[in-house]
Amino acid sequence: MPPTLPDKTHRLRWLRDLGPGLITGASDDDPSGIATYSQAGAQLGFALSWVMVVTYPLMTAIQEISARIGRTSGAGLADNIRRHYPPWILQTVVCLLCVANTINIGADLGAMGEAVGLLVGGPVLVYTLVFAALCATLQIIVPYARYVGALKWLALSLLGYFATLGMIKVPWGSVAHGLLVPTFTLDAKFWSTLVAVLGTTISPYMFFWQASQEVEEIAAVPEREALIGTPRQAASAFQRIRIDTFAGMAFSNLVALAIIITTAATLHASGVTNIETAAQAAASLRPLAGRFAEALFAAGIVSTGLLAVPVLAGSMAYALAETRGWPFGLAHLPRNAKAFYATIALGTMLGALLNCTPVNPIKALYWSAVINGLVAVPVMIIMMLLSSDAKVMGGFGISGTLRAVGWIATLIMAAAAVILVLTTFLK
Repeated sequence: MPPTLPDKTHRLRWLRDLGPGLITGASDDDPSGIATYSQAGAQLGFALSWVMVVTYPLMTAIQEISARIGRTSGAGLADNIRRHYPPWILQTVVCLLCVANTINIGADLGAMGEAVGLLVGGPVLVYTLVFAALCATLQIIVPYARYVGALKWLALSLLGYFATLGMIKVPWGSVAHGLLVPTFTLDAKFWSTLVAVLGTTISPYMFFWQASQEVEEIAAVPEREALIGTPRQAASAFQRIRIDTFAGMAFSNLVALAIIITTAATLHASGVTNIETAAQAAASLRPLAGRFAEALFAAGIVSTGLLAVPVLAGSMAYALAETRGWPFGLAHLPRNAKAFYATIALGTMLGALLNCTPVNPIKALYWSAVINGLVAVPVMIIMMLLSSDAKVMGGFGISGTLRAVGWIATLIMAAAAVILVLTTFLK
């Protein structure tokens, strides 16, 4: 009888290979994203469900491209921009990224504190500050391999949103119509919500994080090297990246769709259309779907925040360190990459302190979305150019369908940015 261990190992290999793509996709469903998807479902019912189908190939393509840039060149996105473009381009992009990420961190931490307050009562601000300290401390002191493993397990907590969906009565015929028949209206709320969903689903910090994580994986796995110098590893590397990215983005969009369906079938159907925060969405579920559904929804806010805040802080630290030429990477000991880890800690705590100011977190998050929407377009254009540059990619420049879908995603985000500017500054 042939041994079973190798067979089992072979079957489970793809699970072990899930990493940067899965974590990036799961972090996309952060508390701020949950608020956006809840708002879409509450305001518009199932009308925007189709967006999650359309954005899947777009976000998969652009994330795969960012991962290929990192794996092939052995350098992160900011590092590649620094090497091949004028300094002012990189400095502007990274500055705006840091501002948007800090605001997003603050909104996420605030939502986590509100969720705990909803579940157990008590001082929301204290919970917020404790979560900030916890996220920053764990990212600094836990070894890279263990930390990434913990993030993978945290991603599974998002399955709770499927459990919440299973507790309510869903008109599946209406869901199918919303998924398969794109809906457009002239209503300003529709367009602002559509742009918000696009901006939440395809965000610049995801590009920087996944590219840098591929560089981290090269350092963490002894047999891996940058593909531009070791082309024999390309086939298996690209297959792993594709599986990882396809799985991660599918998970991200399915969770987002579950949130939209849940809030559409409960809140929208009951006339509750004004949802501003994820915690408010959870609280609104209680009279409609029960205490347990509310608790699951709120617990998901906390767990996905524990995943997303480190990714937001980490992507900011990678971008800034690569820009400044500092030693960087979670595989480094803190004493060997002081500025990198200081950026993580400072970004997290500044975000937390936003919750101690009179700044309206909803307005701050809106402006964060505006910045993200504007930054995404030039970054995506640069990524598309880098991914076809032989000096960056050697003989592994992207082509064919992947290249076409990448440019389509870039054009759609450019159109969304124009709509965002028009609805923001000309209303």
